[in-house]
Amino acid sequence: MRTHARAAAIAAALTVVPALASAQTSEMPKPGFNLFSIEQEMQLGQQAARDAERQLPLLSDRSVSDYANRIVQELARTAPGHRYPYQIKVVNASDINAFALPGGYMYVNRGLIQAVRTEGELAGVLAHEMAHVALRHGTHQVSKAYATQAGLGVLGGLLGIGNGRSLGDQVLNVFGQVGLMALFNKFSRDAEYQADLVGARMMHAAGWSPNDMSSFFDLLQSQRSRNPGAVESFFASHPPPADRSTRIRRETQALGAVPGRTLGGLNAAQQELRGLGPAPTMEQIARGQAPSGQPRPPTYRGRVSVERPSTRYRTFDHARGYFSLNYPDNWRVYQGNDGFAVTLAPDGGAVQDAGGNTSLIYAVIVNHYDPFDSASARGRNTLEAATNDIVAQVRSSNPHLRLVRNSQRRQNLDGAPALSVVLAGRSPVTGEEERVTAFTRELEDGHVLYALFIAPGRDYNVFSPAFQRIVGSLRVNDRSVHR
Repeated sequence: MRTHARAAAIAAALTVVPALASAQTSEMPKPGFNLFSIEQEMQLGQQAARDAERQLPLLSDRSVSDYANRIVQELARTAPGHRYPYQIKVVNASDINAFALPGGYMYVNRGLIQAVRTEGELAGVLAHEMAHVALRHGTHQVSKAYATQAGLGVLGGLLGIGNGRSLGDQVLNVFGQVGLMALFNKFSRDAEYQADLVGARMMHAAGWSPNDMSSFFDLLQSQRSRNPGAVESFFASHPPPADRSTRIRRETQALGAVPGRTLGGLNAAQQELRGLGPAPTMEQIARGQAPSGQPRPPTYRGRVSVERPSTRYRTFDHARGYFSLNYPDNWRVYQGNDGFAVTLAPDGGAVQDAGGNTSLIYAVIVNHYDPFDSASARGRNTLEAATNDIVAQVRSSNPHLRLVRNSQRRQNLDGAPALSVVLAGRSPVTGEEERVTAFTRELEDGHVLYALFIAPGRDYNVFSPAFQRIVGSLRVNDRSVHR
């Protein structure tokens, strides 16, 4: 399980190119806090790209990828900030989605190219993803999470992280490649709004109408009602800002008319893709059902067993006084020096797969979550919305998990409203059923505290009393949390 916290680190600046200095509805967004230099960011992105390409079935058809790269290079001339070597590859997946990694490594699913109706719509998606790179959103996310040693980051002691290692090596060891990819591709609504805005200005400067970006997002919404499975991954990693299409159209009007360019080649690319036969879904790819001859992610296979939870309990008091709870005395506590997150696990509860990534098989994770990184969520069914977003985040990096029907429960934890929901699925690490119960508790300022209880299905009933005792003992100092 990979979980993420939000924390301030080091600010970075962005230079705006003259091509974008036209009429605008608001100031150009600036990158947020970032621990990484441009050089470190490029190295981290390159390493992430190598890992992604070992797992994704990439199309070998040069004509389609060359067409997408022609659009990317036109947009790159208008991109703000560092001149990244933007490049794009096509993934043989039917889902409508695209993503970009730090340093300008971009990927677009075949399903998206087949779904767009105009070249401008495709350019709009690519401009949006390039804007995430230009604004350094990926390493911004990693910087915030790393600064607090969130989630599995608190297991750094298990992995033997030393001060002599580079920042990139430490980050990889804290989050693992899977967790790092989740951080690179799970943005807040504010980040999505910024990418819309900067992407629209890039399109305008390159000669495409930003209204085509708005048209694509309208297409997604219509697809969501007709074929939700095709766009589920897009909405999971791209939470839509409020009034998205209206904002983009307003920005288009402020920027002024453009002639509307067309490089040409979309129809030929779509025809070429239709002739290749059906593509697998990302879920099928994650399950190892990619077409034969495609690389598959390494997996650890084997039954993991640990001691039963002790009936004797200890009390854990958070170093900053945020919360306290009781836990079995044969479990260990892993906590970062400055972070909110804490992980409790028995010996042997964490394993590494053949690729060196850490997975929790038996554990409890407690952490803090700011819904959508925005105070605007306050008062709008925050607990329900935050729970849904946390579940979506867990599922985006653990696609084998599915919600257990009718599992949602309302309750009260330490005097505050709380929700719980259960997810289950066959773990790609152990090959056994895995069950995860997510608890969310409301905080005074609209944020939430959440806990994830993880265990194989065969032992869930054995561990459930311990889980219930842990959550029942939770005591939260709401004022101290945001002191």
